[in-house]
Amino acid sequence: MLKTGARLRSQVCETEVVVVRAGDAETALHCGGHPMVDLTASPSEQRALDPRFASGSALGKRYTDEAHTVEVLVTHAGEGSLALGDVALERKGANPLPSSD
Repeated sequence: MLKTGARLRSQVCETEVVVVRAGDAETALHCGGHPMVDLTASPSEQRALDPRFASGSALGKRYTDEAHTVEVLVTHAGEGSLALGDVALERKGANPLPSSD
């Protein structure tokens, strides 16, 4: 279960994230096709990057699910892409500023 403020790392690449909004997601956060682990945990040596989840993650960008209930901030970029289970997270765009007429 995700918690706001949790720091996680990928088991198959260099990606690291901070959970900004956890929502009520019961599905584990994945990177590169495998579950992410606590930042202090050692990643498994026997896992390989899943080609379906190899589009990468960008440093300093936020990623969210379709319903915007889960949001993570990438603190270290890597080759794996982020997902909740088998559903890929999308990169969150900037909010438009209000016009000043």
